[in-house]
Amino acid sequence: MISQRRQLAIRGIVFLALVALLFFFSRYIPQPLRALAPIGEDLEDAAAIYTNTDKISDFLQSLGPYSPAVFVLLQVLQIIAAPIPGELTGIVGGYVYGETLGFILSTLGLTLGSWVAFELASILGRPFVERFVKREILEKFNFLTTNAGVAICFLLFVFPGFPKDYLCFLLGLSRMKLGTFLIVSIIGRMPGTYLLTIQGASLRSQEYHIAVTIAAMSIAIITIAYYYRNPIHAWIKDWHRHD
Repeated sequence: MISQRRQLAIRGIVFLALVALLFFFSRYIPQPLRALAPIGEDLEDAAAIYTNTDKISDFLQSLGPYSPAVFVLLQVLQIIAAPIPGELTGIVGGYVYGETLGFILSTLGLTLGSWVAFELASILGRPFVERFVKREILEKFNFLTTNAGVAICFLLFVFPGFPKDYLCFLLGLSRMKLGTFLIVSIIGRMPGTYLLTIQGASLRSQEYHIAVTIAAMSIAIITIAYYYRNPIHAWIKDWHRHD
């Protein structure tokens, strides 16, 4: 127990130090593209922030120089506690900060959140993970916790529609090393993150055909994956067993 508390304390100190650095450097990061919007009465209710892209955008713009830091923390929070969909925050990143900066900030937040989820699962174990991961998903992909294959995990991070936030907790229960996990999760998330960022940036520039095309492609892939979810799961499990 003492060792567990010490590990949590060390990770907590590291996380807080990273957050402090994030807020410090946030003042030197380019600010949101739109003019700052006044904080409306709706923002008095925290839940109102998460209703749609416009409200999150207005909220971020109202924070001035600390807007990028808060956006990164929103990405961290959506992985650990999932108060808002990751797809929404990814689109907001492109909409508010543009294609390049939005992608960088989203990747930074997703990396930090994935690391936190992995470390919490690794230190606190399965009882803790069961509070965040649905039982059917935990049972279905429990084989990943015994011997996580790098190729399979990378594929799951790349594949649209798979609950990547749950995967971070699951892999925290495995014997996968932190360095390997970070490489797999960062690179694996990049294609999806970039597409969401482009979608948001195209909405801001009113290039709606790009946003609609990306959304249609994503929906089509997710629909196909859901329809063939059982064969895909069997194939992944079989590949993992051979790997």
